[in-house]
Amino acid sequence: MQYRRLGHASGLKVSAIAYGAWVTFGNQLGEKEARELIHRAYDLGVNFFDNADVYARGQAEILMGKAIRDLPREALVISSKVFWPTMPGPNGRGLSRKHVMESIHASLRRLGVDYLDIYYCHRFDPETPLEEVVYTMDTLIRQGKILYWGTSEWTAAQITRAWAIAQANHWAPPVVEQPQYNMFHRRRVEEDLVPLARDLGIGLTTWSPLYQGILTGKYNDGIPPGSRASLESMAWIRDRITPERIAKVRALTEVAQELGITTAQLAIAWLLRLDEVSAVITGATKMEQLEENIAAIEAVDKLDEAVLERIEQILGSESCE
Repeated sequence: MQYRRLGHASGLKVSAIAYGAWVTFGNQLGEKEARELIHRAYDLGVNFFDNADVYARGQAEILMGKAIRDLPREALVISSKVFWPTMPGPNGRGLSRKHVMESIHASLRRLGVDYLDIYYCHRFDPETPLEEVVYTMDTLIRQGKILYWGTSEWTAAQITRAWAIAQANHWAPPVVEQPQYNMFHRRRVEEDLVPLARDLGIGLTTWSPLYQGILTGKYNDGIPPGSRASLESMAWIRDRITPERIAKVRALTEVAQELGITTAQLAIAWLLRLDEVSAVITGATKMEQLEENIAAIEAVDKLDEAVLERIEQILGSESCE
């Protein structure tokens, strides 16, 4: 496993491949499967495990908490998020001091830990003053409930404002952004967030590296039973499986085969080509998927300039979604 610093604004080191709970924990995976996968990931060098209070209505945090119970806490980097509705009433969502404080306590209880290594603001909240958000995160750090804080799906301008507020008040600044980033969704990251990461030193921990599984090639010949796209709750994925994208994935599969790797490994290694990407958050419901994803770290060196140029030609303009 390769370990990367969480940007240059922190000293935290995270595994380049992280294991996340979105969609799978509490939906496709039960307690036994979650524990087996987390322990296998840990054995293979993964130290970064990502979650959110809204995943499976809190069940994802509960399952992860049970799975990590007999692992050394100090060896783990555990993250969760706050923003989406998780509690009743008008204050049961957003980034107000009230909701954030109540949410962190709930997440810590569900995960069975005393602190989170990283706490993300899951979206920007236009209804809460940004000063209140930054101050609250700084308070949580001073209280020892979180070690670092960051953002998810914030714009470069929003992150810059938060950073400036923190600097002006000697509060802890955000040190990480978690954006969607993959071969079919890249413009915002490469044009806005990568330059920001260089300027401010924040790290990028990206999600959806396989574009809901489309970039694995498993949908090249239809939707297999048991896949995410076969679930009614994930029916929106089917709208993304277009003939044009499948044609591109088939071409990418040819490149991967020539390199002696899988299509999924090519897609993940392509993300890790950027130094600004601290970790790629992957998901898996099967042991072979987990092991395949983690092994992608070994494929990064195979992506020389000629291979990267070939990938650009295959992706074309759609890759700038």
